[in-house]
Amino acid sequence: MNTRALRADVLLFLTAAIWGLAFVAQRVGMEHVGPLTFNGIRFALGALALVPLTLALEKRRTPGFAGADRRRMAIGGGMLGLALFIGASLQQIGLAGPQLAGFGLEASTAGKAGFITGLYVVLVPIFGLLLAQRPGWGTWVGAALAVVGMYLLSVTSDLTISFGDLLVFIGAFFWAGHVLLVGKLSPGLDAVDAIKLSTIQFAACAVLSLVGALLTEEITLPGIVGAGPAIAYGGLMSVGVAYTLQVVAQRDAQPAHAAIILSLESVFAAIGGWIMLGEVLTTRGLVGCGLMLGGMLLSQLKP
Repeated sequence: MNTRALRADVLLFLTAAIWGLAFVAQRVGMEHVGPLTFNGIRFALGALALVPLTLALEKRRTPGFAGADRRRMAIGGGMLGLALFIGASLQQIGLAGPQLAGFGLEASTAGKAGFITGLYVVLVPIFGLLLAQRPGWGTWVGAALAVVGMYLLSVTSDLTISFGDLLVFIGAFFWAGHVLLVGKLSPGLDAVDAIKLSTIQFAACAVLSLVGALLTEEITLPGIVGAGPAIAYGGLMSVGVAYTLQVVAQRDAQPAHAAIILSLESVFAAIGGWIMLGEVLTTRGLVGCGLMLGGMLLSQLKP
């Protein structure tokens, strides 16, 4: 392995770790603010965090380069922001322990949410059937493993699933739809326009989340201050830093390496939940996680 490829793998590993530990931050933040407030501020910070990267890449552009059509960027960014808003909201509400407990409902854990959200990598090629794509055997075997793993991880012996896990699972469908939208909108975009598109979608998600928070949640300064470290991690590290690392790394990374390393996001979520939040997975849950991770890898490596 050459030096550039090794550096890329290290950066992708850091990206997976940052994204995985973000589930811990999301869970902690729910002790102080509502889920929409958390997401609104988080994605606003994320959009601002990408501005320096955009400006730096803009300077490297060929003089006189026109760039992508602004109308396409605005409409596409808005559509991506809507899909991101729904997926992120379902995920965040599913992690909202104190809020769901007030209704007698059980929230998801950081580790379980990480693995369940990761199911989008299996759903994407299956949804591709609607676009006349033909998934290979790896997708179907991976989907079967993921379904069995999901059952072992989230469905209890009396055939019930927690409300939080169910919301996170529904959110995975919107994450998959988001990926398909990216696939439709990104061809022909250079690096600068791709990051501009991401900035627009994060800003759109932030606006939708904050409007929803103003209508449905109580926003207080002490709450925001209390959730400050978790919000900062979710916005600056998970969105700004990790996204930048991914963009830099995937220029030199081998696709197979990238697929395997980024799938470790769900593993880091489980490890972070165990170390920082005291979350414990049963043997049944660990087997389920293993099957789900195997299904994710098969779906990506043998699509």
